[in-house]
Amino acid sequence: MNNNYIRSILAGFIATVALSILMILKGIMGMMPQLNVIHMLAGMAHKQMGLAASPVVGWLGHFFIGTVVWGIAFALLYQVLPGKTALAKGLAFSVLAWLLMMLLPMPMAGAGLFGLKLGIMAPVMTLVLHLIWGAVLGLSYAALTPREGARG
Repeated sequence: MNNNYIRSILAGFIATVALSILMILKGIMGMMPQLNVIHMLAGMAHKQMGLAASPVVGWLGHFFIGTVVWGIAFALLYQVLPGKTALAKGLAFSVLAWLLMMLLPMPMAGAGLFGLKLGIMAPVMTLVLHLIWGAVLGLSYAALTPREGARG
């Protein structure tokens, strides 16, 4: 597969699936119920675009952002991201994605800068989740990248 954008979108999808599983497990365990990104995204879509404030809208937004938006951004920034491996680049990229989330959507959703209205654990938990997402993103991207000398 030679198209960087297709590879990065697929890697973004795989990483978003992994992140989604962790988010569901977090909910099942009752960890930080006030930190519900799907609910936040649905509420923002309702306020900003008049869409239904339903979990379906939140999940669609979550997958669109994680797969398409961040997938394409990863391909665009790949060469300038710090690190020598796709894993390191994925981790660096995830910190950037986390920082943007803390500065834009969190305040827009009413959670305050860095989500601090939800408590000090909100930025910590979201950073850990983003780092896991970034690791999966980088590793998936590397796995989808053809090796030199490989036929294909």
